[in-house]
Amino acid sequence: MNAAMRRAVEPLEHVTFHDLYACYPNFLIDVELEQQLCIDHDVIIFQHPFYWYSTPSIMKEWLDLVLQYNWAYGSKGTALQGKIFLQALTAGASEDDYQHDGMNRVTIAELLAPFQAMARLCKMTWLPPFAVLGAHRGLPKNKIESHAEAYRRTIVSLRDQSIEMPLLASSDNLCDFFNLDKSRGK
Repeated sequence: MNAAMRRAVEPLEHVTFHDLYACYPNFLIDVELEQQLCIDHDVIIFQHPFYWYSTPSIMKEWLDLVLQYNWAYGSKGTALQGKIFLQALTAGASEDDYQHDGMNRVTIAELLAPFQAMARLCKMTWLPPFAVLGAHRGLPKNKIESHAEAYRRTIVSLRDQSIEMPLLASSDNLCDFFNLDKSRGK
């Protein structure tokens, strides 16, 4: 599913797909380069599988190194102010499993609360996730294509500023939002 999502957005104009594992196989993150990439973009998206209720380890390393005090947050830390933050994630468990009465006993939104807090600390606009759930059961090809296309529509809408932010912010899951109305974000 992650590969299909990548293929859907990587060729888009004015969209940078930056693969941390490909750039930093030894986890030696170039902080200055990463900070410049953040400065150069209005929307920052973490696309990743949902590993142990969080991001892959390189993203945690990225957060620890790149979001420096007085750069990303603090009294002088305004580099990310006003930028949009979104997580595009895939999870093995189903939507039913991410409910208070489900297997995990918590919702995706609750598990993503630290990232929402990070965005708020950095004065970013946090959006609900684009979450594809139930991926471990093997999604049928038509579902994979549908979710990838919804992801492309999401990115195009953000890039082109063609949808109002309060409308996006009111959704629980942007995957559902853009799958339900295929006319959005053309």
